[in-house]
Order: sequence, then C-alpha cells, then structure tokens
Amino acid sequence: MAFQGSLAELHLPDIIQLISVSGKTGVFHLTDGPLRGEIYLNEGKIVHAQIEEATGEEAVYALAIWRQGEFRFDPGVPTDKQTISKSNTNLLMEAARRLDEWRVLSKKIPSTDLVPEFVMQETREGQINLNTSEWLILSKIDGQRSVKGIAAASSLSVFDAAKMLYGLVAGNLIRLREPTSGPAPATRLAPSPPAGATPPAPGPALPPDANQVTDLVARLTRLRDACSAVLGPVGETVVAKHYVRARGEIEKGAGTEAIEEAVQQIVRAASILKGPSVADSLLEQIKTLK
Repeated sequence: MAFQGSLAELHLPDIIQLISVSGKTGVFHLTDGPLRGEIYLNEGKIVHAQIEEATGEEAVYALAIWRQGEFRFDPGVPTDKQTISKSNTNLLMEAARRLDEWRVLSKKIPSTDLVPEFVMQETREGQINLNTSEWLILSKIDGQRSVKGIAAASSLSVFDAAKMLYGLVAGNLIRLREPTSGPAPATRLAPSPPAGATPPAPGPALPPDANQVTDLVARLTRLRDACSAVLGPVGETVVAKHYVRARGEIEKGAGTEAIEEAVQQIVRAASILKGPSVADSLLEQIKTLK
C-alpha cells in the first residue's frame, strides 16, 4: 500500500527514517512542479537516489532541502542500482543538517530559480576580498543564469553554490531578481516597398573588412592590457571573459559597439571589485586608448 503526503508538512529526512526502520524495500517518488526525484530503499537501507543530473548522496541532499512538493512511497519496487554506500544514520544526519542550513540560506535565496545580478554602489570603497570559490561563482554571473544555472556552470551542487551566493547577497555585492519571462522582443522589420514596386532581391552578406577587424582587435587588446594592469589578478577572470566575448563578436562582423559593451561590463565589475574610485580611474584611462 502506497504512503503519500506533502513535503510542506513532513520533511523528507523524517519520512525516510519512518519507512526505513520498518525494513521495507521500495521507492520514494518526489515531485515539486516539473521536478521529479526518486530514492530507493532495499530492506530499509537507502541504496540509490536520482534527481535531474544528480545521483547518489548529492541527490538525497538535494531532495532533502525541498520545502514543498509531494511524496509517495511505493513498497516492493526494487532497483539494481547502488550509488549510495553511507549508512542511513550518516546520510540522514547530513540531510537534516543541510535542511537546517537551507532554512537560513532561504532567507536571502528563497528560490534557486532566481537570477543573480551585480549591485552597483557609488559609495563602496576599498578592495573586496573573496576566496577562489567565490571568484568562480562571481565569474559565472551574467544576468541570465539562475542560481541553479550558476551551480551547473561552476560544477557545484546547488546547495554549495547557494552558500557562496548567500555571502555575496549578504555583502550587497549581488541581488536576486525574478527570471525574465514573456515573448521575445519583436524583430524590427524593414519598411515595406511602395504598392506595385518590385521588392529588391536580397544581396549576399558582406564579410567584415579585414583591416577593420584587425584595428578593432588591436584596440580591444590594448583595452584588455590596460584593464588587467589596473585590476590585477582579482580582475583577470572578468577581463578575460569580456575580451573573449567581444573579440568573437568582432570576428563575426560587429563594430565598436562590441568594445563599448566590454568596457561597460569591465568598469561595472571594477566598481564591485575595487570600488567606484578605481572604476572611474579605469574609465578615464580607457578613454585615452586609441
């Protein structure tokens, strides 16, 4: 007979503990909107779990922090997979610990679908000291990726990524916003030809002028070197990221707008990393480059 209920009323570690002490074999099916997860027990021992890309212990921990959704236990459903070797006690203690920690994290990160973006502050002064993992997370923030997306891009669990983002939110370096939704922007159409006129045949696409590309790449390289000199190792990842992106756009035919976009992004990062005064100085220096 199936056993089911709401995760908002019963937390997953408690539910698993209740079933496991009876020595049952079966599978927990867990759902939260479009998300689906499974946890398999063999004679009361947790042997396998899966949710999206995660399997094993990390899947159990990812499911344990769900604060809503539904569960159903189907007895008598075995599995030949064994991705978990920890004892139930150790596994559930860690799951319970993460659930407690997630209650704290959720005060600033209520949903892993939210999108982190940088906060600009005119009054911030001095250098910001972050560890290597925090710099990695910071480099993945592009205004498009969600918390889950940043975790995937950083090869981290959502829980570990959220812990680092929590510190960045608490330090007012980033904020979280709802993901953008709705239809894509309308495509701008060319004016219609006069009535009765024959529309012109489309001509072949013109490749970017080789000399122009060379000049723009040289200018972009000078920009990269100047920014790297000012920001030093702490800004290396950000500068390299926007240099590569702008160069790719230039080689596809973009013009000075690609460089201008790179400048805006690097100066914005400089303000966050080293304060507005350094960002202003960097901007002035960039203006002298030709």
